[in-house]
Amino acid sequence: MTRPTPSQAPRAILFDLDGTLADTAPDLAAAVNFLRTERGLTPTPYALLRPTASAGARGMIGAAFGLTPADAGYEALKLQWFERYQSAMSVHSTLFGGVTDLLDGIQAAGMAWGIVTNKPARFTDPLIPQIGLSHAGCIVSGDTTPHAKPHPAPLLEGARRLGVNPQHCWYVGDDLRDIEAGRAAGMVTVACAWGYCGAIEPATWNADFLLDTPADLLDTLRSMAKAGVVAKMMA
Repeated sequence: MTRPTPSQAPRAILFDLDGTLADTAPDLAAAVNFLRTERGLTPTPYALLRPTASAGARGMIGAAFGLTPADAGYEALKLQWFERYQSAMSVHSTLFGGVTDLLDGIQAAGMAWGIVTNKPARFTDPLIPQIGLSHAGCIVSGDTTPHAKPHPAPLLEGARRLGVNPQHCWYVGDDLRDIEAGRAAGMVTVACAWGYCGAIEPATWNADFLLDTPADLLDTLRSMAKAGVVAKMMA
């Protein structure tokens, strides 16, 4: 699939949710530590849980209990974690600093934006309005399509819902699979270093951009939009 050059301003921006737009790790961690205290175990330090937040149940249960999806007992813990998390999803979750200004700036520039997450719809649908993201142009959850990221299908569905060719979209995420999905969908990719990022250094992901803050992304978009206007005037 042909991908645009990173010098082309996008017509739409698609974002991952956890660790990209929203800092949801505190509530994700609280849910898994609730399971530990129920069992008479001490809570897992937040510093160990936070980097795994983008991996959802697999990351949290792996860090807190040392179990993988192939291990006995994992599925039961996952279902219990789901139930606990669903009962307290937005106690401490909030948008990252600068995200509101970023989204306002994207809209002011006439670009569309949406959310593509691996979070199941049972969590995404109630959480989105509680953290102030109801104005997203589209919301694609982890079970909206038959595949989850790093498969490109959810990103392609997001572009379809926004009515924008994937080649004119950027995808922004804090996990290697986000960059893999964006690349496979033919989109420019942005690794956000302000997110959780996991155990693999974002600098090794081969994203088109690696940015430190939401403000850096907004500045990049504004610079490209301005350069595009200048180029048209000189043509």
